[in-house]
Amino acid sequence: MTTPRRSRRLPALCCLLLFVLAACGPTVVRSPRYRQVGGGAKHLPPGRRVPPTQRPYRVGGHTYYPIPSAYGYTETGIASWYGPNFHGKKTSNGETYNMHAPTAAHKTLPMNTRLLVENLENGRTTVVRVNDRGPFVKGRIIDLSNAAARELGMTKKGTARVRITALGEAATVRRGGRTETRFLPYRDFRKGEFYVQVGAFADKKNARRLKNEMLAMGRKCLIETAHARGRRLYRVQVRAGRSLDRARQLEKTLEGRFPGAFVIAR
Repeated sequence: MTTPRRSRRLPALCCLLLFVLAACGPTVVRSPRYRQVGGGAKHLPPGRRVPPTQRPYRVGGHTYYPIPSAYGYTETGIASWYGPNFHGKKTSNGETYNMHAPTAAHKTLPMNTRLLVENLENGRTTVVRVNDRGPFVKGRIIDLSNAAARELGMTKKGTARVRITALGEAATVRRGGRTETRFLPYRDFRKGEFYVQVGAFADKKNARRLKNEMLAMGRKCLIETAHARGRRLYRVQVRAGRSLDRARQLEKTLEGRFPGAFVIAR
C-alpha cells in the first residue's frame, strides 16, 4: 500500500500569510471585514480579527479564499488520502492529525464542516469533519484521513472519484460537565450582494482605466482599496447582482478576458 504523495501540501502556517489578491478559480469569498458567526456573516466588532483559517492564503503560486459558509455546498472530483507521514503533526486549525479519525482537508470550506463523501466508483460512503487545508495537487478536491479512505475502499488505489456534500458545521459545547457536538444553522449564502473581481493594481490610474472600460460596456463597477504586504492595491469589481447563480454566470463570461476573475460576496 502506497500513501499518495502530498509534498506540495504546506502546514498550517500557510493560512497566516498576508492577503494576496491574485485569483485561482471560481471561489466565493467575503471581505476581511466580515467573519462567520453561527453559519452567517456579520460585521467584525472593533478590534476583532478574522480567524486565521478563514483568511486568504497562497500556496504554489495560487491564492485560496476560504468561503464563509458551507450551506448547500456540493462538489464532484478526485479524492486522495494521507496517513503515516503526517500522523501526529499539526493540522491547519491547530489540531493534532490523527489518521485513524474521520477527518479531511479541503482548500476553502470552513473548519469543522461535516461532509458526506460518496465513492462514485463503488457506492460506499463516509462522513468526515474538515480540520485541515489541502490537497494542493491539481485536479484533487479533498484529502481524506486513512480511516475515511478505508471506509470508502480507496486506500490501495490511493485516489477515487467522489461526490462531497456539506451536512453542516459542528460546534463543541460543554453541558453538565460533558462535551457535546452541535450543528450550526447555515444562512443561505446564495443570496446577497455579489461582485466579480477582474483586476487588482498598485497604480490607481490602471484601476480607473479598467473601471471606465467596464462602465463603457454597460457594467456597473467600483474600485475597492486594500492593503497587502505594506502596499496599497486597487481592486476592480463588477457588480453581479443579488444571486450567486447569476454571479457565477457573469464570472464565466468575464473569464475569457480576465482568467483570474472570481466572485466576491458582500
